[in-house]
Amino acid sequence: MDEAPAAAVRGEEARLAELLRPRLPSPLDELVDDRMAARGLRLLLKRDDLVHPDIPGNKWRKLAPNLAWAHAAGHDTVLTFGGAYSHHVRAVAVAGAALGLRTVGVIRGEEHRPLNPVLARAAEHGMHLTYLDRTSYRRRTSPDLADRLRAAFGPFHLLPEGGSNALGVRGAAGLPAEITQPFDVLCCSCGTGGTLAGLAAGLRPGQRAVGFPVLRGGDFLADDIRALQRAAFGAATTTWTLECGFHCGGYARTTPDLTRFIADFADRHGLTLEPVYEAKMLLGVFTLVAAGDFRPGSTIVAVVNALADGPQSSARIAAAGVATP
Repeated sequence: MDEAPAAAVRGEEARLAELLRPRLPSPLDELVDDRMAARGLRLLLKRDDLVHPDIPGNKWRKLAPNLAWAHAAGHDTVLTFGGAYSHHVRAVAVAGAALGLRTVGVIRGEEHRPLNPVLARAAEHGMHLTYLDRTSYRRRTSPDLADRLRAAFGPFHLLPEGGSNALGVRGAAGLPAEITQPFDVLCCSCGTGGTLAGLAAGLRPGQRAVGFPVLRGGDFLADDIRALQRAAFGAATTTWTLECGFHCGGYARTTPDLTRFIADFADRHGLTLEPVYEAKMLLGVFTLVAAGDFRPGSTIVAVVNALADGPQSSARIAAAGVATP
């Protein structure tokens, strides 16, 4: 990795924040729910979905330091990976455009026209979209694929899927310090593991983090999380665990129980949960609460990185006063 002066990176990150005006710190809202009260628990939602409409939550926290570093190091192109509905890809396009970076999105699967709203938004911000069949996509970390991509697009800063690298993990580690109320457990959904790696590293003594993988067989993330922590901080922590039983069939899959949970949560609290990540995480939280897995008197914080897409979500985020380029 090329060197970039720390002061220059901080300057680029500040410039990105000035251009896009993220809402930081994000709000912390208490969720009043009789199921929590019956167990003597409090649940707080860390509303990272309100950070920015195109770069919400963990996307901002992981991408801002990465793109700032890339620009400060003299790169003019950032290349990243994601699925056809990847909000990470959209976020890279929007944030990269703000800094004047060329962006390339390598998308899993075949091209489909017209573009879905996520990829259309990325293309609108100048991202060049290219596609890999699923077999080739599984080899996205291989050096030979990187060589092929450089031959096609020229030199670039490679940003891993989900923004999960040492820079991204250090960015995510700043979230716990924003929580001004005492808490015991911090919960988040897990895709690549970078967010949990950072959150766990930012905890105070006596606190722990719980991650809810959205992929079937998510136990494999444990090694990735430890590796990310070692890369970011020089050592892995033991303040986190994974709850792998709430993937609901695998990535982007659902079950009747999850569908009912989303509808019930909307009826109770007026929030329609995003089904791929956040609904599975909160289904897991409430299931563990019912099973008595949290010590009575505990305060739980659940990090919400996105709500369901739609007019109500867009209006709510716009009302928060963040920029929508």
